[in-house]
Amino acid sequence: MASTYGAAQVLVASNRGPVSYAVGEDGSLNAKRGGGGLVSGLSAIGSDADALWVCSALSDGDREAVRRGVGEDGVRMLDIPADVHADAYNGIANSVLWFVHHMLYQTPLEPVFDAEFRRQWASYETYNRAFAEALAEEAAQGAAVVVQDYHLTLVPGMLRELRPDLRIGHFSHTPWAPPEYFRMLPDDVAGQVLRGMLGADRLGFLTQRWADAFAACAERFAGGSGHAGRGARAGADADFLRKRSHEPDVEERMAALREEIGEGRRTIVRVDRTELSKNIVRGLLAYRRLLETHAEWRERVVHVAFAYPSRQDLAVYRDYMAEVERLADEINAEYGTPGWTPVLLHLKDDFARSLAAYRLADVALVNPIRDGMNLVAKEVPVVSDAGCALVLSREAGAYEELGEDAITVNPYDVTATAVALHEALSMRPEERAERSKRLAAAATALPPAQWFVDQLEALRG
Repeated sequence: MASTYGAAQVLVASNRGPVSYAVGEDGSLNAKRGGGGLVSGLSAIGSDADALWVCSALSDGDREAVRRGVGEDGVRMLDIPADVHADAYNGIANSVLWFVHHMLYQTPLEPVFDAEFRRQWASYETYNRAFAEALAEEAAQGAAVVVQDYHLTLVPGMLRELRPDLRIGHFSHTPWAPPEYFRMLPDDVAGQVLRGMLGADRLGFLTQRWADAFAACAERFAGGSGHAGRGARAGADADFLRKRSHEPDVEERMAALREEIGEGRRTIVRVDRTELSKNIVRGLLAYRRLLETHAEWRERVVHVAFAYPSRQDLAVYRDYMAEVERLADEINAEYGTPGWTPVLLHLKDDFARSLAAYRLADVALVNPIRDGMNLVAKEVPVVSDAGCALVLSREAGAYEELGEDAITVNPYDVTATAVALHEALSMRPEERAERSKRLAAAATALPPAQWFVDQLEALRG
């Protein structure tokens, strides 16, 4: 099949692309553009770079767009069958690989690698091969291909077989499991994942810690890494955040939040997707412990907790969100007064409201069990009006850069996290502002567009 787009010199492959489609009531297709570091990065390399983004159709609207031949310049959307995508994305990527790399399994009961797993793994192979074949078809001789994340671990190896002339990179946006946990995967599957990754010329990870974990797995289970992965920390987009956080819709939401919080009260802010790794429940337990042990904060502080839905097609995520709601209600029932709601929990995703909360934050609570990076830890100090104290898990990738000026916690230790919250709330305004300034400087040292360009230049070199 001939390429529809002409031979591309730079190709990006990811599950989610820069555009999505919805079918209107009149049958028309409405396109919505996305954002983020990859979009900015492709823009930064210039329009003359012959760039192409290969992604998966995720919705009925996306698939209809592919069927109608509707698309945007520089984007190829793959119409992978919905059942195959569901198996690969939910069954394997999010329910196996994500759990392994974040070390989230309750091992007395899970995982169970049975016939159903093998069926889904075959779909994951099919899904990865569809990407590899599309990339091979579209790439110019010697082109650079940058593959993204755990959804596409097999692509580099498959693509290497199809097109040995290409320069192939793979970047992981999650942690990488240490060998003792990674070996939980069936031996042949672990080998496939590692060999797939090792098909790349260059492997990128968000921190050197995750790169070293991959190298250890490759050494033990794939006969050596061949080449070392490298840590490449992605920073917050300071210019965008500062500009966007002062637009009218954010100002409106700040006024509404101030009214909900009440005059003169301090704020502990968290903004997360409701993923199991984000540790929202223990954060709420730590806040409850703070109110138990430091009665002086009652009616003087509000925990502004935004827990946005994530992967609600998986029962374990629905159950987790229900537990977050239950615990927030329990704290409010136990400690709330007619004029004070201890926990303001919002579940509907609203970026403008998130930025408003960032600006109002006295304390940012970022306590993941395990996180590849965690951009929220970087974004809040950039946006906070008066400067904020950061309570940060030592298991977040961002800890490597921000730990010196954060109050560090063991994410499992609820008692110690409550102590850290008290310390953060008690910090002198001058110290808080100074720490926040240093945190913001570290957080913005490598803007996302430059991060992508650096990855590409390293691959080309």
